[in-house]
Amino acid sequence: MSTLSVPLSPELEKFINSQVKCGRASNKADVVRRALTRLSEDEAVQAVLEASKEPTLRGDLRELAKKII
Repeated sequence: MSTLSVPLSPELEKFINSQVKCGRASNKADVVRRALTRLSEDEAVQAVLEASKEPTLRGDLRELAKKII
């Protein structure tokens, strides 16, 4: 596991400290890891939603191929 040093605004630092203080996270690193995991999950969901907007082909693959060729 690597370590990353990131400058934080005072507001973000207060938020991180409050998450630890109220017991939602065990330490500051846990807060950041949870936030990054959530961001990653949100982006995966967004990718699925975008993909669901793509047109899909339905029917017999051979018949569809004839129409394309």
